[in-house]
Amino acid sequence: MKDAFGAPQSLLVLGGTSRIALATARRLIARRTRTVWLAGRPSPALDSAAAELSARGADVRTVDFDALDSASHETALGKIFTEGDIDMVLLAFGIAGDQERDEEEPLSAVRVAQTNYTGAVSAGLVCAGALQAQGHGSLVVLSSVAGERVRRADFIYGSSKAGLDAFTQGLGDALRGTGVHVMVVRPGVVRPRTAVRPATLRLTAARFAAAPLEASPLVTTPDEVAAAIVTGLRRRSETVWAPGSLRVVMSALRHVPRPLFRRLPV
Repeated sequence: MKDAFGAPQSLLVLGGTSRIALATARRLIARRTRTVWLAGRPSPALDSAAAELSARGADVRTVDFDALDSASHETALGKIFTEGDIDMVLLAFGIAGDQERDEEEPLSAVRVAQTNYTGAVSAGLVCAGALQAQGHGSLVVLSSVAGERVRRADFIYGSSKAGLDAFTQGLGDALRGTGVHVMVVRPGVVRPRTAVRPATLRLTAARFAAAPLEASPLVTTPDEVAAAIVTGLRRRSETVWAPGSLRVVMSALRHVPRPLFRRLPV
Protein backbone atom coordinates (compact mmCIF):
# COMPACT_ATOMS: atom_id res chain seq x y z
CA MET A 1 0.00 0.00 0.00
CA LYS A 2 1.05 3.64 -0.34
CA ASP A 3 2.77 5.16 2.67
CA ALA A 4 2.04 8.44 4.43
CA PHE A 5 4.05 10.28 1.78
CA GLY A 6 1.78 9.00 -1.01
CA ALA A 7 4.51 6.85 -2.58
CA PRO A 8 4.15 3.16 -3.41
CA GLN A 9 6.09 0.95 -1.03
CA SER A 10 6.74 -1.66 -3.73
CA LEU A 11 7.54 -1.14 -7.41
CA LEU A 12 7.80 -3.52 -10.36
CA VAL A 13 9.61 -2.18 -13.43
CA LEU A 14 9.11 -3.97 -16.73
CA GLY A 15 12.15 -2.88 -18.69
CA GLY A 16 14.58 -2.66 -15.82
CA THR A 17 17.28 -0.70 -17.65
CA SER A 18 15.00 2.06 -18.99
CA ARG A 19 16.45 5.50 -18.24
CA ILE A 20 13.00 6.91 -17.45
CA ALA A 21 12.11 3.93 -15.26
CA LEU A 22 15.32 4.18 -13.26
CA ALA A 23 14.91 7.93 -12.80
CA THR A 24 11.39 7.23 -11.53
CA ALA A 25 12.63 4.52 -9.18
CA ARG A 26 15.21 6.90 -7.71
CA ARG A 27 12.53 9.48 -6.96
CA LEU A 28 10.20 6.90 -5.44
CA ILE A 29 12.94 5.40 -3.27
CA ALA A 30 13.61 8.91 -1.96
CA ARG A 31 9.90 9.02 -1.05
CA ARG A 32 10.06 5.76 0.93
CA THR A 33 9.58 3.06 -1.73
CA ARG A 34 11.22 0.03 -0.11
CA THR A 35 11.02 -2.90 -2.55
CA VAL A 36 11.89 -2.72 -6.25
CA TRP A 37 11.67 -5.50 -8.81
CA LEU A 38 13.61 -4.93 -12.05
CA ALA A 39 12.36 -7.19 -14.82
CA GLY A 40 14.41 -7.53 -17.97
CA ARG A 41 16.83 -9.65 -19.92
CA PRO A 42 19.87 -10.65 -17.84
CA SER A 43 22.72 -8.23 -18.58
CA PRO A 44 25.48 -6.23 -16.89
CA ALA A 45 23.27 -3.15 -17.33
CA LEU A 46 20.45 -4.77 -15.35
CA ASP A 47 22.86 -5.82 -12.60
CA SER A 48 24.32 -2.31 -12.49
CA ALA A 49 20.86 -0.75 -12.20
CA ALA A 50 19.99 -3.09 -9.34
CA ALA A 51 23.22 -2.26 -7.52
CA GLU A 52 22.66 1.47 -7.87
CA LEU A 53 19.11 1.34 -6.50
CA SER A 54 20.22 -0.98 -3.68
CA ALA A 55 22.82 1.60 -2.68
CA ARG A 56 19.97 4.08 -2.29
CA GLY A 57 18.38 1.93 0.39
CA ALA A 58 15.88 -0.25 -1.48
CA ASP A 59 15.55 -4.02 -1.44
CA VAL A 60 16.12 -4.63 -5.16
CA ARG A 61 15.50 -7.92 -6.92
CA THR A 62 15.90 -8.81 -10.58
CA VAL A 63 13.79 -11.20 -12.61
CA ASP A 64 14.27 -12.59 -16.12
CA PHE A 65 11.73 -11.05 -18.48
CA ASP A 66 11.56 -11.05 -22.27
CA ALA A 67 8.93 -8.80 -23.85
CA LEU A 68 8.95 -10.94 -27.00
CA ASP A 69 8.24 -14.17 -25.12
CA SER A 70 4.57 -13.56 -24.35
CA ALA A 71 4.01 -17.20 -23.46
CA SER A 72 6.29 -16.78 -20.44
CA HIS A 73 4.73 -13.60 -19.06
CA GLU A 74 2.03 -15.12 -16.90
CA THR A 75 4.49 -17.42 -15.14
CA ALA A 76 7.40 -14.99 -14.85
CA LEU A 77 5.33 -12.05 -13.64
CA GLY A 78 2.89 -14.13 -11.62
CA LYS A 79 5.74 -15.35 -9.41
CA ILE A 80 6.52 -11.77 -8.43
CA PHE A 81 3.01 -11.15 -7.15
CA THR A 82 3.12 -14.32 -5.06
CA GLU A 83 5.97 -12.70 -3.08
CA GLY A 84 3.63 -9.96 -1.85
CA ASP A 85 1.50 -7.07 -3.06
CA ILE A 86 2.90 -4.76 -5.71
CA ASP A 87 1.79 -1.15 -5.32
CA MET A 88 2.97 0.08 -8.71
CA VAL A 89 3.87 -1.49 -12.03
CA LEU A 90 5.83 0.66 -14.49
CA LEU A 91 5.72 -0.73 -18.02
CA ALA A 92 8.76 0.91 -19.56
CA PHE A 93 10.15 -1.41 -22.22
CA GLY A 94 10.18 -0.63 -25.92
CA ILE A 95 12.45 -0.19 -28.93
CA ALA A 96 12.63 2.66 -31.44
CA GLY A 97 13.80 0.55 -34.36
CA ASP A 98 15.36 2.01 -37.47
CA GLN A 99 12.74 3.37 -39.86
CA GLU A 100 14.72 3.04 -43.08
CA ARG A 101 15.89 -0.49 -42.29
CA ASP A 102 12.49 -1.56 -40.97
CA GLU A 103 10.76 -0.46 -44.18
CA GLU A 104 13.16 -2.62 -46.17
CA GLU A 105 13.16 -5.55 -43.73
CA PRO A 106 9.59 -6.40 -42.69
CA LEU A 107 10.75 -8.81 -39.97
CA SER A 108 12.57 -5.93 -38.29
CA ALA A 109 9.38 -3.89 -38.39
CA VAL A 110 7.48 -6.82 -36.90
CA ARG A 111 9.98 -6.95 -34.03
CA VAL A 112 9.24 -3.30 -33.22
CA ALA A 113 5.50 -3.97 -33.26
CA GLN A 114 5.76 -7.15 -31.22
CA THR A 115 7.95 -5.54 -28.58
CA ASN A 116 6.14 -2.23 -28.23
CA TYR A 117 2.57 -3.44 -28.66
CA THR A 118 2.06 -7.22 -28.50
CA GLY A 119 4.52 -7.72 -25.65
CA ALA A 120 3.08 -4.76 -23.77
CA VAL A 121 -0.50 -6.00 -24.20
CA SER A 122 0.49 -9.39 -22.82
CA ALA A 123 2.49 -8.07 -19.86
CA GLY A 124 -0.03 -5.31 -19.20
CA LEU A 125 -2.96 -7.70 -18.96
CA VAL A 126 -1.06 -10.10 -16.71
CA CYS A 127 -0.13 -7.29 -14.31
CA ALA A 128 -3.56 -5.69 -14.47
CA GLY A 129 -5.15 -8.99 -13.50
CA ALA A 130 -2.77 -9.39 -10.57
CA LEU A 131 -3.36 -5.82 -9.37
CA GLN A 132 -7.11 -6.35 -9.61
CA ALA A 133 -6.85 -9.58 -7.62
CA GLN A 134 -5.02 -7.80 -4.80
CA GLY A 135 -7.53 -4.94 -4.96
CA HIS A 136 -5.18 -1.99 -5.33
CA GLY A 137 -2.20 -0.61 -7.19
CA SER A 138 -1.18 1.54 -10.13
CA LEU A 139 -0.23 0.49 -13.65
CA VAL A 140 1.83 3.18 -15.37
CA VAL A 141 2.55 2.72 -19.08
CA LEU A 142 5.15 4.67 -21.06
CA SER A 143 3.63 5.64 -24.39
CA SER A 144 5.08 8.39 -26.60
CA VAL A 145 4.13 11.62 -28.29
CA ALA A 146 5.05 9.75 -31.49
CA GLY A 147 1.77 7.85 -31.19
CA GLU A 148 -0.40 10.96 -31.02
CA ARG A 149 -0.15 11.64 -34.73
CA VAL A 150 2.00 9.23 -36.67
CA ARG A 151 4.59 10.84 -38.92
CA ARG A 152 6.24 9.64 -42.10
CA ALA A 153 9.64 9.77 -40.40
CA ASP A 154 8.81 7.08 -37.82
CA PHE A 155 5.43 5.59 -38.66
CA ILE A 156 6.40 2.04 -37.68
CA TYR A 157 7.45 3.04 -34.18
CA GLY A 158 4.69 5.64 -33.95
CA SER A 159 1.97 3.20 -34.93
CA SER A 160 3.12 0.72 -32.28
CA LYS A 161 2.93 3.45 -29.63
CA ALA A 162 -0.46 4.60 -30.92
CA GLY A 163 -1.76 1.08 -30.42
CA LEU A 164 -0.23 0.87 -26.95
CA ASP A 165 -1.72 4.22 -25.98
CA ALA A 166 -5.20 3.18 -27.10
CA PHE A 167 -4.88 -0.16 -25.32
CA THR A 168 -3.86 1.54 -22.07
CA GLN A 169 -6.76 3.97 -22.20
CA GLY A 170 -9.20 1.12 -22.77
CA LEU A 171 -7.65 -0.94 -19.99
CA GLY A 172 -8.01 2.01 -17.64
CA ASP A 173 -11.71 2.25 -18.46
CA ALA A 174 -12.13 -1.49 -17.93
CA LEU A 175 -10.53 -1.29 -14.48
CA ARG A 176 -12.46 1.69 -13.14
CA GLY A 177 -14.02 0.86 -9.81
CA THR A 178 -11.68 -2.06 -9.12
CA GLY A 179 -9.16 -0.14 -7.03
CA VAL A 180 -6.57 -0.23 -9.83
CA HIS A 181 -5.29 3.09 -11.21
CA VAL A 182 -4.06 3.12 -14.82
CA MET A 183 -1.98 6.02 -16.14
CA VAL A 184 -0.56 6.56 -19.63
CA VAL A 185 2.59 8.70 -19.92
CA ARG A 186 3.42 10.52 -23.17
CA PRO A 187 7.01 11.79 -23.19
CA GLY A 188 8.41 13.94 -25.93
CA VAL A 189 11.94 13.75 -27.31
CA VAL A 190 14.16 12.44 -24.51
CA ARG A 191 17.44 14.32 -24.53
CA PRO A 192 20.42 12.09 -25.40
CA ARG A 193 22.36 10.60 -22.46
CA THR A 194 25.65 12.20 -23.52
CA ALA A 195 26.65 15.16 -25.60
CA VAL A 196 26.45 14.57 -29.34
CA ARG A 197 27.20 16.59 -32.42
CA PRO A 198 24.76 19.43 -33.28
CA ALA A 199 23.89 17.70 -36.54
CA THR A 200 22.78 14.62 -34.62
CA LEU A 201 20.70 16.77 -32.28
CA ARG A 202 18.93 18.35 -35.25
CA LEU A 203 18.21 14.96 -36.77
CA THR A 204 16.75 13.73 -33.49
CA ALA A 205 14.56 16.79 -33.10
CA ALA A 206 13.41 16.62 -36.71
CA ARG A 207 11.43 13.49 -35.94
CA PHE A 208 9.08 15.60 -33.84
CA ALA A 209 9.48 19.31 -34.45
CA ALA A 210 11.10 21.88 -36.71
CA ALA A 211 12.67 23.76 -33.79
CA PRO A 212 16.24 22.99 -32.67
CA LEU A 213 16.37 20.34 -29.97
CA GLU A 214 17.46 22.71 -27.22
CA ALA A 215 14.55 25.10 -27.89
CA SER A 216 11.87 22.63 -28.81
CA PRO A 217 8.79 22.44 -26.54
CA LEU A 218 8.84 18.69 -27.18
CA VAL A 219 12.19 18.01 -25.49
CA THR A 220 12.48 16.46 -22.04
CA THR A 221 14.84 14.41 -19.87
CA PRO A 222 14.37 11.13 -18.00
CA ASP A 223 14.32 12.98 -14.68
CA GLU A 224 11.68 15.43 -15.90
CA VAL A 225 9.50 12.55 -17.06
CA ALA A 226 10.03 10.84 -13.71
CA ALA A 227 8.92 14.00 -11.88
CA ALA A 228 5.77 14.12 -14.02
CA ILE A 229 5.06 10.45 -13.24
CA VAL A 230 5.38 11.00 -9.49
CA THR A 231 3.08 14.02 -9.68
CA GLY A 232 0.59 12.06 -11.78
CA LEU A 233 0.58 9.25 -9.23
CA ARG A 234 -0.15 11.67 -6.42
CA ARG A 235 -3.02 13.22 -8.41
CA ARG A 236 -4.19 9.85 -9.73
CA SER A 237 -4.05 11.26 -13.24
CA GLU A 238 -5.10 9.15 -16.21
CA THR A 239 -2.80 10.90 -18.72
CA VAL A 240 0.55 12.60 -18.18
CA TRP A 241 2.45 14.67 -20.76
CA ALA A 242 6.15 15.39 -20.37
CA PRO A 243 6.79 18.22 -20.85
CA GLY A 244 3.32 19.57 -20.11
CA SER A 245 3.49 21.90 -23.13
CA LEU A 246 3.11 18.84 -25.35
CA ARG A 247 -0.61 18.75 -24.62
CA VAL A 248 -1.13 22.10 -26.39
CA VAL A 249 1.31 21.41 -29.23
CA MET A 250 -0.16 18.02 -30.08
CA SER A 251 -3.72 19.29 -29.75
CA ALA A 252 -2.91 21.72 -32.55
CA LEU A 253 -1.02 19.20 -34.70
CA ARG A 254 -3.79 16.65 -34.33
CA HIS A 255 -6.17 18.91 -36.23
CA VAL A 256 -3.87 19.98 -39.06
CA PRO A 257 -5.34 18.73 -42.39
CA ARG A 258 -3.45 15.73 -43.67
CA PRO A 259 -2.23 17.31 -46.95
CA LEU A 260 -0.75 20.19 -44.96
CA PHE A 261 0.62 17.90 -42.24
CA ARG A 262 2.59 15.97 -44.87
CA ARG A 263 4.45 19.17 -45.77
CA LEU A 264 5.36 20.09 -42.22
CA PRO A 265 9.02 19.47 -41.28
CA VAL A 266 8.15 16.89 -38.61
